[in-house]
Amino acid sequence: MVSEVELKTAPEVLIVEDHKIACDGGGGALGHPKVWYEMGDEDYVTCKYCDRLFILKGSEHDPNR
Repeated sequence: MVSEVELKTAPEVLIVEDHKIACDGGGGALGHPKVWYEMGDEDYVTCKYCDRLFILKGSEHDPNR
């Protein structure tokens, strides 16, 4: 489960509609190589490069639910 600390400390929280996502750090000079993540059963994943937090829309972790 996404903790309150993770939600507050993530540099960016993105709500997504698919379990498989790609992250490039936002592109440009501050980006990183594109990496792909599969959320699996957790319905969320954190990028290992930039700490962006991706949460599946409508899941129990979605703060907008």
